[in-house]
Amino acid sequence: MSLAQSQLHSSIDEYLKHEREAAERHEWLDGLIYAMAGESAQHSLISSNVNALLNIQLRGKPCATYSPNMKVYSGRVESRSGLFSYPDCLVVCGPAQFHDEHRDVLINPRVIIEVLSPSTERYDRGKKFMRYQQNQSLTDYVLIAQTYPSIEHYSRQADGRWLYEITNKMDSKVLLGSIECEAPLAEVYDRIEFTETDEDELFLFTEQGS
Repeated sequence: MSLAQSQLHSSIDEYLKHEREAAERHEWLDGLIYAMAGESAQHSLISSNVNALLNIQLRGKPCATYSPNMKVYSGRVESRSGLFSYPDCLVVCGPAQFHDEHRDVLINPRVIIEVLSPSTERYDRGKKFMRYQQNQSLTDYVLIAQTYPSIEHYSRQADGRWLYEITNKMDSKVLLGSIECEAPLAEVYDRIEFTETDEDELFLFTEQGS
């Protein structure tokens, strides 16, 4: 989802009170509230595809997917900073742990997946990922491009380092070992039609990353 302009400074309590009464969704980063703009058709389809394929694979397992309407808190409440966000796809394993008695903000994500948008790609790779890493429960962070086939996977190692892998072949799959699931690109991008411009963008991205 895209973020619109920032609003006035707000405390965590003020943000949560406002958000629970608001018709639209907002994210909170270090005291600033950001309105979430609408998503493209491709963004919506990819998000739905990912949630559906993981939900099926997790049936009967001690993990569950949550919709993009579930908030996640990443940070330290005592520092009055951090991030309240709405991941495009979220997996929690074991009992869900919540920020407070309202039980509408999760604090123990295992896997977080974001579908990249031009307006938020830098944010998703930078400040947002830095905040997400503060969740010690998080083992996997996945970034999915929507204009060309590409999935980037960051997996937390035993020593705390993050291992980076990228997959951009439609006949390949991303393995999420921590939840024993896989994400075939053909299923992630089901019903997505890429243009020649999208293919050129993938070529440039691949060349730059090589």
